[in-house]
Amino acid sequence: MGGQQTVTARTGGTCVATLPTGREIVIPPGGCTGWHFHRVRLDAVVLSGTLTRVLHDRTVEVHTAGTTFVEPAGIGHIHLGHNLGTEPVVLHVTPALPAGTPFSIPTPPPAGITPADCGHHSPRHIP
Repeated sequence: MGGQQTVTARTGGTCVATLPTGREIVIPPGGCTGWHFHRVRLDAVVLSGTLTRVLHDRTVEVHTAGTTFVEPAGIGHIHLGHNLGTEPVVLHVTPALPAGTPFSIPTPPPAGITPADCGHHSPRHIP
């Protein structure tokens, strides 16, 4: 799934492009999300920067500004995100979360992967 997707809203005969309801995630240069998973599927758009994701099977995916990706739900889809660039990574994420549900669930690295895969960063919860 590639390219940035927007929703077009009409207001008083004028079309206005807007992002779907969701949340913005910012990862500073050198930052890392730590290993985690999500309870629900997430659809993400990279608004700026370049996000490098390491998946549970050590697959590495690189997502540049303007691209989209899906994070499947469940503990079988543990992953982390790195910002290896020099500008902040800004993501727009559209989770289908009930009110009060944590956005992500921190978890230890998958078997065979060491914390070194995320440099000196430890797992943390994304609020």
